Amino acid sequence: MHRVLVVDDEPQLVRALAINLRARSFEVDAAHDGAGALRAVAARQPDVVVLDLGLPDMDGVDVIRGLRGWTRVPIIVLSARQASGEKVEALDAGADDYVTKPFGMDELLARVRAAVRRSTPAGAEEGAAIVETETFTVDLAAKKVHRAGADVRLTPTEWHLLEVLVRNPGRLVGQKQLLQEVWGPAYGTESNYLRVYMAQLRRKLEADPARPRHFITEPGMGYRFEP
Repeated sequence: MHRVLVVDDEPQLVRALAINLRARSFEVDAAHDGAGALRAVAARQPDVVVLDLGLPDMDGVDVIRGLRGWTRVPIIVLSARQASGEKVEALDAGADDYVTKPFGMDELLARVRAAVRRSTPAGAEEGAAIVETETFTVDLAAKKVHRAGADVRLTPTEWHLLEVLVRNPGRLVGQKQLLQEVWGPAYGTESNYLRVYMAQLRRKLEADPARPRHFITEPGMGYRFEP
């Protein structure tokens, strides 16, 4: 059974989410402010965090940054803030998905399930896999990347993008598929996200990021990983 932490200062919304999540066999914890959220993640180790940005004691983006200092737990932002700049700030801070209020309960639950699938360790459902290249090694089961004898620190979004690509070696992965698998089902046209995060992966993993050997762009179509 997977555990979800709901962080919101609206008791009615927390109650509605808890009822719907428990009806679908999730365990649910709740926190009503940022400090409580940080303590709950450390104590309860949820599989997914559903986080409001407008908390009484601190901004939700600061909560995201605090969590990203030590955990890769998937974070789904649930907020009334609809400005593009605020969405980008939350995603850049380390959020995995962004849902605006008011929202459809079925859609939110689908995003929670997708986040759980993406965060499930590879070895839990299939044999552990290690992908080796000339310059770096990806341990899919441990969710770690090594280069030159040291761990490479990736953000959760960078890891999700890398994982999708290395699980499809030599195959073109379309832009829409990548966006939906990494950012969620509501995405499909934000190709600028892919350009930004692919550039970050290349800087961290390619020997020559300007002339990538492993992360190949197929213009107008998608990306391909070559081991």
